[in-house]
Amino acid sequence: MSSRWSPSGEIVSLLTIMPAFDLARVGEHLHGHVGWLAAIALVHPAVLLRRRERRAHLSVALAVTLATVAGAIGASLYPAYRERLRQPLFVQVPSVGYLFERKEHLAFGAILLAWVGALSYAAAFACAGVAERDALRKAAHWSFVASALLGVATAILGTIVASYRTF
Repeated sequence: MSSRWSPSGEIVSLLTIMPAFDLARVGEHLHGHVGWLAAIALVHPAVLLRRRERRAHLSVALAVTLATVAGAIGASLYPAYRERLRQPLFVQVPSVGYLFERKEHLAFGAILLAWVGALSYAAAFACAGVAERDALRKAAHWSFVASALLGVATAILGTIVASYRTF
């Protein structure tokens, strides 16, 4: 007598058919979700700082924090990626492997420009001169614009790579 659940008719536990808990896979999902949140969050100060007199403390702080956390999670996943995914990815679909490599570089640029924007934004408050303050605020705005563009491009490339190969 055969069951729908098992060819031999015995009861099968979900624990035996579920994949084992993999911390790298959990980290990968966390990295992807936080990365998309960071990409979206980086757009907010880019929009708010168009007006140089606008205060955006919370927006700037959250955007930089999310981008930095996403990058830190990604950096912590890199050894597992190098060990388990990199070679099979390049063998099966080299173009996707190269997309992943570009994604890393774009992510670094997005994080770096977010920090430049945050530091420029903060430094503007210490300036006594209006011209210096405006120049720093303009630099902060354009740093966040560039960071947001790189962040969104990074998130898109990450999604493409994850759709081909994952932990």
